[in-house]
Amino acid sequence: MPTVAPLDLEGHVVAVHFLGDVPFFATAAGTIHRLDGGEKVTEAHQGLLTCIRDPFSATLISGGEDGKVLRIGQEGSTTLVADVPRKWISVVAGGPQNAVAWAHGKSSFVRTSDGAVREFPEERTVEGLAFAPKGLRIAAARYNGVSLHWVATNAPAADLDWKGAHNGVTFSPDGRFLVTTMQENALHGWKLDGKAGENRHMRMTGYPAKVKSLSWSPKGKWLASSGAPAAIVWPFSSKDGPMGKAPQELGTRADIMVTQVAFHPAEEVLAIGFIDGMILGVRIADGKEALLRRPGKGAITGLSWSSNGKLLAFGSGAGDCGVIDIAA
Repeated sequence: MPTVAPLDLEGHVVAVHFLGDVPFFATAAGTIHRLDGGEKVTEAHQGLLTCIRDPFSATLISGGEDGKVLRIGQEGSTTLVADVPRKWISVVAGGPQNAVAWAHGKSSFVRTSDGAVREFPEERTVEGLAFAPKGLRIAAARYNGVSLHWVATNAPAADLDWKGAHNGVTFSPDGRFLVTTMQENALHGWKLDGKAGENRHMRMTGYPAKVKSLSWSPKGKWLASSGAPAAIVWPFSSKDGPMGKAPQELGTRADIMVTQVAFHPAEEVLAIGFIDGMILGVRIADGKEALLRRPGKGAITGLSWSSNGKLLAFGSGAGDCGVIDIAA
């Protein structure tokens, strides 16, 4: 079994990410701990609500109960992106050309590299944000669908409609598909590369719980999800994605729910975190499983691979965290 270097933190860990080979652990209290020649702490927020890794730069982006949006560098430095007093910032996204997005209420906001901020109002509360992999375009998840906005133009939004509450959103790495997590224990997808006006729907249902964690495989052939007693992995390699296809179920454990999923950065290997703190590694090709961590004190709330894929960091709702050396 791989070796585990433990890290015990106070309280709930909201997210875990690597910047290079340095693991970061963000707590609900607002502190961000990194293991970089010893444990170092950044006091980021008065109450932290979200912390993501910017897919377009080697930084983290966080939002808090203090109304602040921060960009956090590899040495723990913080840069203030936005300060919105008396608003809770629970939705952020990182985009191309140093763009950052955040949302509160019925609007999303994008700050571009020149410091300009644009507001994109919606008819309903914005619950999720994601930038397209190419071009400066933002997707805002809301009730009854998603709005797609070009940031640099005044073109009207493209609306992708589907009834129900959409509370998270992600683009496939090639930009051909858009997928949302829903309030009703389901995913919904749209195929974006069809003819004009032909954004075909993909319904991905049957989950016993809400899907709170998604991860694309390195080349976008698979989308893994939590929300069941196995990782539910949908195929996206064909031109129509998962339409008419059944998902794979990996790491099945009777009645023990998957809470986090994270694909290896280079291989089709999935790390799966469970509600009892256990972590499995599973190979897509043959379903072969490896026990990476035995059950712990709390549900796994964050999983992240180092850039070289040799280390896997994890965090939990009880604060028992650590780094797994896969190569050991």
